[in-house]
Amino acid sequence: MGSRRSSKRQPSRRSEFPPSESSGYLVRDAHRAFQRLLERRIAAYGVTRGQWYFLRVLWNEDGLTQRELSARVGMMEPTTVIALRGMEKSGLIRRLRSTDDKRRSHVWLTTKAQRMRKALLALARGITEEAEAGISRGDLLRFRRVIARMTANLDRIKR
Repeated sequence: MGSRRSSKRQPSRRSEFPPSESSGYLVRDAHRAFQRLLERRIAAYGVTRGQWYFLRVLWNEDGLTQRELSARVGMMEPTTVIALRGMEKSGLIRRLRSTDDKRRSHVWLTTKAQRMRKALLALARGITEEAEAGISRGDLLRFRRVIARMTANLDRIKR
């Protein structure tokens, strides 16, 4: 009598998907490492990680509406409103009603936030340089092209 195969299949090694083979997992892991270090270093300036994202956008284009700012940072509008309240209390921004449309508020950096720009961007650049230590310029250029392509590929997918 021959042995019968079990009706339950054991997963083959090929069907496993370890984190080390998942681009998404690896990107998330790297992003979290960047965030942890950035968070620790910007804390000395009284800036939180959430505030950092808004500052980065406003340093490039001050005076955006709350809606525009929310879209650029990639946050829901209610979350943006809460974050902006905190930034206003910290003296980093001021919100002014639009002269054209009273329903819209524009967000403007204060002098305090503008003065932080150089130091905080240098700090962020330093973290990037630390992360890139020992990696060739060619590998970094390839990495940037590949990650940009992955992002574009995913952004094109409707569902």
